[in-house]
Amino acid sequence: MAQAGVSANRLELLQIAEAVAREKAIDRQVVIMAMEDAIQKAAKSRYGSENEIKAEVDPKTGEIRLARLLEVVEQVTMEATQISIEEARRRNPAAQVGDFIAEPLPPLDFGRVAAQNAKQVIVQKVREAERERQFDEYKDRVGEIVNGIVKRVEYGNVIVDLGRAEAIVRRDETLPRENFRYGDRIRAYVYDVRREQRGPQIFLSRTHPEFMAKLFAQEVPEVYDSIVTIKSVARDPGSRAKIAVVSRDASIDPVGACVGMRGSRVQAVVNELQGEKIDIIQWSPDAATFIVNALAPAEVVKVVLDEDAERIEVVVPDAQLSLAIGRKGQNVRLASQLTGWDIDIMTEASESERRQAEFAERSAMFMEALDVDEVIAQLLASEGFSSIEEVAFVEPSEIASIEGFDENTAAEIQTRAREHLEKIEAEQDAKRKALGVADEVGTIPGLTTAMLVALGEKNVKSVEDVADCATDDLLGWNERKDKETIHHEGILDGFNLSKQEVEDLILTARVKAGWISEADLAPDPEPEAEKAEAGEGEEPGETEDGGAAS
Repeated sequence: MAQAGVSANRLELLQIAEAVAREKAIDRQVVIMAMEDAIQKAAKSRYGSENEIKAEVDPKTGEIRLARLLEVVEQVTMEATQISIEEARRRNPAAQVGDFIAEPLPPLDFGRVAAQNAKQVIVQKVREAERERQFDEYKDRVGEIVNGIVKRVEYGNVIVDLGRAEAIVRRDETLPRENFRYGDRIRAYVYDVRREQRGPQIFLSRTHPEFMAKLFAQEVPEVYDSIVTIKSVARDPGSRAKIAVVSRDASIDPVGACVGMRGSRVQAVVNELQGEKIDIIQWSPDAATFIVNALAPAEVVKVVLDEDAERIEVVVPDAQLSLAIGRKGQNVRLASQLTGWDIDIMTEASESERRQAEFAERSAMFMEALDVDEVIAQLLASEGFSSIEEVAFVEPSEIASIEGFDENTAAEIQTRAREHLEKIEAEQDAKRKALGVADEVGTIPGLTTAMLVALGEKNVKSVEDVADCATDDLLGWNERKDKETIHHEGILDGFNLSKQEVEDLILTARVKAGWISEADLAPDPEPEAEKAEAGEGEEPGETEDGGAAS
């Protein structure tokens, strides 16, 4: 009768392991290992924690076997965990130092406290295994949309039951004016899965730009099939969004495909996002065209690009200014996020004023520098001349061809321009010497006297000082911060030097300073070229020393 009871308990143990594994969607072996750990802990408290006890549960019969492990040593220092080599060989003649001998222990009769402790260990181990399974399952699902049911709402954070896991939508990842209650269905984007102190956490978002892109992929077959590609998304969550699309197939209109028949496809996305208005924009590889499209519904008259600073000036009709900027700057801000360019909006009137101011400024500069009257200065400015250098070194025929000018006038104007430049050069050179900039610095190709003054003002006064500079020190650098490009000025900012020119300038200074040699600057010969040279003059069948190949 007692034997039947034992068998029943063993069978019950395996049934419990099976049920827990099925309920928690983890491996049955993990549950059995958790039970072994629990039994080991209970046995240690029964026989003494100094003992090294191993418990095994037979996965087929459910039988529990307990054994005390003893390490075979030359000299016993801890009787609880060690056994001498002589004693070990009496039990097993093949025993060696370092081996472990298992000493069977009688079956353990669990008390109430031991059973409670064992239960806690099993629960803990099963929970850890469940969390690991959740992490493994969802770590590769970042970037997907998942559906779940709201489990609870804590301080604005929504806890979502995904069926086999639990996730969180933090307050700042939910749409404004969006309220969830227990039992509500929710659709969100998995943007991060990471291990934390309290176990793996699955983070969901409804404000992420990619959430909108994935919703369009669900609603628009052409996007799902990659015929239409979503290039970029900019969102003001819950209010307005812009999405740039392009088609690989010339016969398919990407904007029309995303809008759908009578707006059915875009409307499905709008409904999911609580009425967020969506502008669908045709993407273009040409930055100016793309930016003009992105500013829709505003009309653009003219654009001026500064590709180095990734900045663009957009001129719109006076009546379109507020539409281009949008409510609280929303339209231009979203267009900037969508394109990655900083956008300056100006009206035709303000652009005209600026052009007139530039024209007046150039005219005044020519009047002062060339000592000419206002009419001549204005003629030069209106012909597109923007600096004294241009006037001084342009072909004389270009100036002579201006209406009202002749060759003598052109020659006189150019003479005055060169005299003015020589005067400024002399002033700059005197300033350079006063600042203590060495003459040798001026021998570095590419450096003008004005640049030497700028270097001297920043305490760069010797060839070694120039050699010690980095490209960013001289040219400045751009930093992207809060979706805006911030330019940090360099010493030679404003001299229109390219990055390559600045790099060459610094390398030349390092050669002059003796830090590197000319040979270090020579490009490495191409491996192919080396092989070709090595192969030249060698006849097939001959070795390098001229002997015949065997």
